[in-house]
Amino acid sequence: SAPERGDNAIYKMAPILTELRGLHENLLDHPFLGKGSLAVSEIFHTSPSRCAVADSCWISIDRRLTAGESWEFAVQQIKNLPSVKAACAEVTMYTYERPSYTNLVYPTECYFPTWLIEEGHPVTSTLEEAYKGLFGKDPVVDKWTFSTNGVSIMGRFGIPCIGFGPGHEDQAHAPNERTWKKELVDCAAMYAMIPSVYVDKFAKQMPEDTENLVKIK
Repeated sequence: SAPERGDNAIYKMAPILTELRGLHENLLDHPFLGKGSLAVSEIFHTSPSRCAVADSCWISIDRRLTAGESWEFAVQQIKNLPSVKAACAEVTMYTYERPSYTNLVYPTECYFPTWLIEEGHPVTSTLEEAYKGLFGKDPVVDKWTFSTNGVSIMGRFGIPCIGFGPGHEDQAHAPNERTWKKELVDCAAMYAMIPSVYVDKFAKQMPEDTENLVKIK
């Protein structure tokens, strides 16, 4: 009945949302990996009732990093926004703490770093060789714009890996995602061939450490 007496947290969030959208358009770019991205994916609030002024408001941001970006860098970009400073908003990173089926809780920062290995790495060469042997043509070696477990395997722990699987990139994570039976069969053949190709030709070339070619600021 008298909203002017309150300090509406949702209104304070409005300019932050606008500036976040602008930040997305001006993120760092990379000639191979492409541009980082930012999307507001969830918004929440609290208030005594539907008829009361909101006393808090918070959002979730899905921030995809590219070369030259770290989680500290990304968080600081948001903290530096004028609207965030004006609202005295708090900017933090999520921690994953969901209990497992045994009730084990293993707190983990929700940070999934970008990674890139050299084109001539034994892991890459293994898949190229296996693909040529099976299908008689050169594979397309590129990057995926969606995330995989490689962000932990290589991104966090430095264990070299490479992605290969059925389906088309534009189908990934879509509500009506589909794949093709032939690609499932082809992938099964690749998975069966990869170990022998690696052991016979490339295992001895494996470096002790694999450098993540993504340079973090």
